[in-house]
Amino acid sequence: MVSSMFETAKKAVEEHGGNKAAAARALGMPRTTLRDLLEREGRETARGYQIRGPRGRKYLALPEGRSQILIGSDFHYWPGRASTAHRAFVSFAEKLKPFAIIANGDVLDFGGISQHPPIGWEQTPTVEEELYVAQARLGQIFEASPDSQFYWPLGNHDARFERRLAMVAPEFRNIHGIHLKDHFPDWEPCWTLFLTASDRDIAVITHRGRGGIHATHNNAVNSGLTTITGHLHSAKVTPFTDYNGTRYGVDTGCMADIYHEAFQGYIEDGFRNWRSAFCLLTIEDGHLFQPELIMVVEEGVVEFRGELHQV
Repeated sequence: MVSSMFETAKKAVEEHGGNKAAAARALGMPRTTLRDLLEREGRETARGYQIRGPRGRKYLALPEGRSQILIGSDFHYWPGRASTAHRAFVSFAEKLKPFAIIANGDVLDFGGISQHPPIGWEQTPTVEEELYVAQARLGQIFEASPDSQFYWPLGNHDARFERRLAMVAPEFRNIHGIHLKDHFPDWEPCWTLFLTASDRDIAVITHRGRGGIHATHNNAVNSGLTTITGHLHSAKVTPFTDYNGTRYGVDTGCMADIYHEAFQGYIEDGFRNWRSAFCLLTIEDGHLFQPELIMVVEEGVVEFRGELHQV
């Protein structure tokens, strides 16, 4: 039987136009409590967000009219000064107040619990240090636009947290704190996030897809949808057109500085065809405009739509 608490939560979400943050405030409960309540009942109605299809897949229904979505990937947060891309991301979130903000994987690095052996005697932050800085940085993003919807498709580096615990302490699987999402309650976890409008899927956001230099092209061809990924740090937009129209393969680039210390060991300070950037999607009544990249030019400067922005 559907609980009365679920009905109350569902009604509050509907009364607030699908805005879970506003519904949670009206009910006097944290947004994570509202989310967990709805998920435990086996379905979710907020803004068309549904549990359907494979486990780990989530859907976000876009509103009528114009909406924007800000997407960053490969943050690899370490203690120290925040990257130019991070500072710009916070700035754009504050200015645009986008409908949704997506942290598209590898928010954390977790080099200290990697399956790969350490390189020499290199020092990496502890798990505690990484969690602390990621909570602080994601908190800045949340505070810049608290009424946005927040999603986090898991990255391969993020997965190291639960994989390590599952390997060494499987008996703790249902204890609070054992899952990464327990430490970031404002962000909806998933593997893939599908954007829907007018009852059709128009794009999918996931941390990684195909590999190689033609990854964005192959992602658009093989998925059948505009596909936004990270992982390769390449920052590019590739159109693909067939009888169904034009769709895009997007690599949002790297939110970390491309020569950050987190990469120096396994890249061996080598050259890399990477770019520090993030992505802005604009959708109007189901039409997705060509995705736009905000690119880091140098320390403290990004370029967007023919202008330089200081951050």
